[in-house]
Amino acid sequence: MSLEQKYLQLQKLLSEFKSVVIAFSGGVDSTLLLKVACDTLGVDQVLALTARSPIFPSYELDQSEQLAREFGVRQHFIESGEIQLPDFVENSPQRCYYCKQNMLNLFLQITSSTDILLDGSNLDDQNDFRPGRKAVTTLGIRSPLLEAKLGKDEIRVLSRRLHLSTWNKQPFACLATRFPYGTSITIKQLQQVDKCEEWLRLQGFSAYRVRCHDQLARIEVGADEISRLLDSTLRDKLLKTFKDNGFDYVTLDLQGYRSGSMNEVLPATNTLKS
Repeated sequence: MSLEQKYLQLQKLLSEFKSVVIAFSGGVDSTLLLKVACDTLGVDQVLALTARSPIFPSYELDQSEQLAREFGVRQHFIESGEIQLPDFVENSPQRCYYCKQNMLNLFLQITSSTDILLDGSNLDDQNDFRPGRKAVTTLGIRSPLLEAKLGKDEIRVLSRRLHLSTWNKQPFACLATRFPYGTSITIKQLQQVDKCEEWLRLQGFSAYRVRCHDQLARIEVGADEISRLLDSTLRDKLLKTFKDNGFDYVTLDLQGYRSGSMNEVLPATNTLKS
């Protein structure tokens, strides 16, 4: 199926609904879904729901508000409160399932009986370790991008065609993914990581993660950007920022940025699709 046919299929899927509620993070996938839903159904038939939590970088929430205003669509924020869930704080490999289940249940509680709750899962999510997908399917949430068989690269192409600012945005993942499994997650450490990643963003890095190993920060940036951190002036500023935010040791991962690097230590049986 060509990209044009997949796009038409996405529009057809959305046109079958009278009104929709979209789990909207401001990331590449949910932004495209929100835009196409608004264009297909009209903004009055669309509601964007966004979770507010320490696990989401503050600038991501700001960007989601900006996009919603740009589209002219209603947006509601909900305090997701997963940091109060023992299953989330314990940070097992199934953490994402408990988090997603909690968030989607909250979204369903304010979704009217005539609305359909949609999420931005795409075709490529089936090829990665995504425990949260189990919550999506168990709760009967529809995933139009996945149903239209759209992968990440295709979503970026469509986003660019529609002049969406998110077309080349780095993959979005909540801050809980920065901690090794089995390490308890605290608000203090989430804020610590958030501030350090915000510094990297403001320095113009396009892909980055700050992995938190207790008092040690392991920095991942794109392979083509690693050399930037060898500049003594920038390195000195980085060290000061990270140490001011509570890290005793700061390291650079020579493998560079890669999505889901914390999953690399999991046994193969745990990384099967959920």
